[in-house]
Amino acid sequence: MSSATPTPARDPDEVLPAELRRAVGLALARKASDVVVLDLRGRSSATDYFLVGSGASDVQVRAIADHLQEELKKAGARANHVEGMKEGRWVLLDYVDFVVHIFHTSVREFYRLEALWGDAPRTVYGQEDDQDG
Repeated sequence: MSSATPTPARDPDEVLPAELRRAVGLALARKASDVVVLDLRGRSSATDYFLVGSGASDVQVRAIADHLQEELKKAGARANHVEGMKEGRWVLLDYVDFVVHIFHTSVREFYRLEALWGDAPRTVYGQEDDQDG
């Protein structure tokens, strides 16, 4: 972990695990903003990737996280651990190989999770990547 200059964004077409690609599409389908995948392989023993996104309200944060959790469950992927769903300020969904962090915009700005992993390669996604399946 470092607060060094971030590694440049990776090519959005880089191959990510199928469940993680699906999670990105599901987050975008619920209008998550500033969606970023941090590649933590070789940097963390806890997980390989972080998927980070924002919602404009507690309701939207919960809706994004709930949609992700329900749709991934239908596809056979169950979260190993879930935190923050009731409050809706910062929801964490742990799928072991990747961890989803959905923040209320102000909470994301406060914690600056991406800055803590500033040396991790990142892939940034926008609404034009919106895909639900």
